[in-house]
Amino acid sequence: MPNNLNQLIDKYNVSTPRYTSYPTVPCWNEAGFSTQGWIGQLKKNFYRDPTQGISIYIHLPFCESLCTYCGCNTRITKNHQVEEPYINALIQEWRLYRSILGNQALHIKEIHLGGGTPTFFAPENLRQLIAAVLEGNTLDENPSFSFEAHPANTSAAHLSMLYEVGFRRLSLGIQDFNPDVQRVINRKQTIEDVRGVMDQARSIGYTSINFDLIYGLPLQTLHSVFDTLMVALSMKPERISFYSYAHVPWIKPGQRYFTEQDLPVGKEKMDLYKLGKAMIVKAGYKEVGMDHYALPGDSLLLAAENGKLHRNFMGYTDNYTPLLIGLGVSSISDAWSAYAQNVKTVEEYYRLLNKEELPIMRGHLLSTDDEQSRRYILEMMCREKAILDKNDVYKNDKIHKRLLPLRADGLVRIKGDVVTATPKGKAFIRNVCTAFDEYLHHEETEASSVRFSQAV
Repeated sequence: MPNNLNQLIDKYNVSTPRYTSYPTVPCWNEAGFSTQGWIGQLKKNFYRDPTQGISIYIHLPFCESLCTYCGCNTRITKNHQVEEPYINALIQEWRLYRSILGNQALHIKEIHLGGGTPTFFAPENLRQLIAAVLEGNTLDENPSFSFEAHPANTSAAHLSMLYEVGFRRLSLGIQDFNPDVQRVINRKQTIEDVRGVMDQARSIGYTSINFDLIYGLPLQTLHSVFDTLMVALSMKPERISFYSYAHVPWIKPGQRYFTEQDLPVGKEKMDLYKLGKAMIVKAGYKEVGMDHYALPGDSLLLAAENGKLHRNFMGYTDNYTPLLIGLGVSSISDAWSAYAQNVKTVEEYYRLLNKEELPIMRGHLLSTDDEQSRRYILEMMCREKAILDKNDVYKNDKIHKRLLPLRADGLVRIKGDVVTATPKGKAFIRNVCTAFDEYLHHEETEASSVRFSQAV
């Protein structure tokens, strides 16, 4: 049994899913999926209770330069003539979904603009997009509209326009302030850039600003992470995402611009996490789920404290909706009982929309067993606790056996049908979730051999 943190890191630093969905994408049964099957599940879950509302994720893939650490679906170009055709295609896809759902007024709870770089687009093009999405629909009493912003190209015009159409939250992709780290990951923004965007956003009226910070990047040291956190904390964003760099160069070739020798790994990487977390907590932030922190009074923290925190493809949210519609290349939609992912290239996206077809490339229809496992993993990710169905003795027996080494190592507590992550186990929450993953433990599924990023 490992008796110190270093031994735990050695034992649990293995290839592990990030569980942005369950089943994870490599396990999707694409042979049993069809676009018509997806539409059927979407309509079934929508008409069950239209008042529950929907969330909308819009993927804007264009960037002017490649950030070499990035794992997102992007298209690198300095040609801004690409903006108008893409906006028109997004609106066309949205109208297809409106038609599928009967062209009735939809109750919108959440919109998130991700990328890529949403602020690559001119403010007026973004205004046209949001106006088309909102037209003929109703808004929740407290809708959550947020966007990802690059500090180096987010203008006052962007901030003002998006505020006018309902946005109150933005997430600034910072990653690290150290010039050497920024150089190797090709991410260039200054402290002044970040401070300028924050000051403008707050003067306009934005109520929630998040900082994205990453540990485990090439050339990072305890000293550089300390300096980055000192600057970030001095600006007092309402939320901080401090998460582990996922090194997957076999999927994202841009990550080969640096080598594994440049990366902090194992104990060295865990020390960066421990330092950053300690500094964030000392500054008054409270932990929310995995890798997220918020100041007291923030809606995300309140949702966590009230047991209402939810996690979807956009990350943690305080707005639960049974339906998430993803628009744009590579976006994933979620109807709880089914997933559907769009094609990954702009050209194929346009081609299918020109045929008046949903631009879907693959998906998965969840079985009853899938939905049960999904609930366990979601509960663990959001509440660090999962309550097993006591009637499913066979499945529970398998889960308990998988949890035995984690319990022996002090990462979980088990009392009856309740599995709880310990304070020590929170740093290994992805490993804990693997105990509920039936596909990962099935020898005949792709997930048993697929490469994921390291857990630590």
